[in-house]
Amino acid sequence: MAEQTKATLRWQEGLRFEAESGSGRKIVLDSPSRPNQAGPAPMEVMLMGIAGCTAMDVVAILEKMRQHLARLEVEIVGTRAESHPKYFTGISIVYHLWGEGLTPEKVQRAVELSHQTYCSALASLRPDCKVESRIEIHSS
Repeated sequence: MAEQTKATLRWQEGLRFEAESGSGRKIVLDSPSRPNQAGPAPMEVMLMGIAGCTAMDVVAILEKMRQHLARLEVEIVGTRAESHPKYFTGISIVYHLWGEGLTPEKVQRAVELSHQTYCSALASLRPDCKVESRIEIHSS
């Protein structure tokens, strides 16, 4: 049977919802157009999910390559279509890495493997969504 990922959404008020993952973790989703926004908007959560998915891949791949990663930060920006549905037309990802003796070629390969093979979140985007990435290796 195919693997399934589940979530439940419960309306709270206005455009605010509590989302619960199949593993029992909860977050609040809210609209940035509402006063007292209590949580990220759904499209922000999508960006966080993409960043998290590719970051986990990169960490796991670098570990297998025996690269000593001390710190990783991922900045992600999504550009959306002007009319509804306002899907992502482009995603820009910047990987900031710190670690002793990180090899730029291995870091590049880890990012490529994530983008081309492993990151389910990136693979779930529309085929016409252009994804660009940049890598910055910083001294520890």
